[in-house]
Amino acid sequence: MKTRVLRAANQQSGVAAVEFAIVALVFFTLLIGIMEMGRLLWTWNAAVEATRLGARLAIVCSMGDGDITSRMRGMLPSLTDANIDIDYLNPPFEDNTCTVDSCKAVRVSLTGYTHVTVIPLVPLSLPIPQFQTTLPREGMNSTGNPVCS
Repeated sequence: MKTRVLRAANQQSGVAAVEFAIVALVFFTLLIGIMEMGRLLWTWNAAVEATRLGARLAIVCSMGDGDITSRMRGMLPSLTDANIDIDYLNPPFEDNTCTVDSCKAVRVSLTGYTHVTVIPLVPLSLPIPQFQTTLPREGMNSTGNPVCS
């Protein structure tokens, strides 16, 4: 009788390891997925805030100020100049040919940005939707403006 119990115990010795492997695979996949969703939402929020900051800086700083895009990249470091569009508008003429005196609004948009996940063994890039912020003009002059420096 004793040998029969020992033989049954030896046959079951690897079952716990297999069960743990299956449960751990599901658990860690879910855990990494939750963390990546949090990173995606953080990136999405940072992209929205970067466009808001860019529009705010564009209406109070000089036209074409390089500090606008660099401060936007400070909020979301993986941004490039190709992702950022700053348009100075003169409605009803939407041709972006206005001057400091004739511009009525500024539109800053983020296009073509993708979020790259850090999921092991599964490289995944998720496109972020286009964000844009339009604000009416204010000063458009960096001289003596502490916001622009």
